[in-house]
Amino acid sequence: MKIANISPTIAHKLRKNAYLCSVNKWIPTLGRYMILMGRVFAKPDSWSMFGRQFVFETQKLVIDSIGIVCLISVFIGALCALQIVLNMGDAILPPYIIGYTTRELLMLEFSSAIISLILAGKVGSNIASEIGTMRITEQIDALDIMGVNSANYIILPKIAAMVVFMPILVIFSISSGLVGAYLLAVVTNDPTPESFVTGIQTFFEEGHIYFSIKKGLFFAFLISSIASYCGYNVRGGALQVGKASTQAVVATSIFILMFDVILTEILM
Repeated sequence: MKIANISPTIAHKLRKNAYLCSVNKWIPTLGRYMILMGRVFAKPDSWSMFGRQFVFETQKLVIDSIGIVCLISVFIGALCALQIVLNMGDAILPPYIIGYTTRELLMLEFSSAIISLILAGKVGSNIASEIGTMRITEQIDALDIMGVNSANYIILPKIAAMVVFMPILVIFSISSGLVGAYLLAVVTNDPTPESFVTGIQTFFEEGHIYFSIKKGLFFAFLISSIASYCGYNVRGGALQVGKASTQAVVATSIFILMFDVILTEILM
């Protein structure tokens, strides 16, 4: 009887301790993240240097990502249209519904959340590994010794480039997805290209594009800031840089999916 009575108590204490350990781990991390962001969003020491870094980061993080975003979006759009056709079966629905539904899926979800998850893997890992390498090779320490705000100098151009140009990536993604779905209609003739185009134009709401762009802006900040935090706080050697890169991708993906639900609930 005593063992039976003690076991639930021990189990409860273990669960409580695990919860407290988790809270004690995340609260300091959140604090360090907020402190780092406070340093990042200070006034740049040199606006001309910031401008050059901004252009460089735009080329590296945004322009170099347009190809993969468009390519993946083409297949996502085609797959959306194909799945809608297959699942409609013999339902008595007008053919233009396929184009309408594909457009809504791309604008409301796929061209913001799914593309952001892909960018978390490509851009996020790049940022974390680059800053982590600078940390372990003591380049960041050298900047701090010279009196430069290293967080502002290194991280702010990356965040600015991602946030400013993320709407362009979202629009490219929506357009490429619709092109992919249209090509599927041309090849299969189910639906016909004419009815698909009619569906794209039916019940169009501009607010859905703005909704996708707003989510994309928030996700761009998450991708760049979380990856920068993971790389900036690397300690150790090359192995820790790899771990930081993986940690950045995992953490960013989790937060993107979590805030996707929250933002959809708030904005819609």
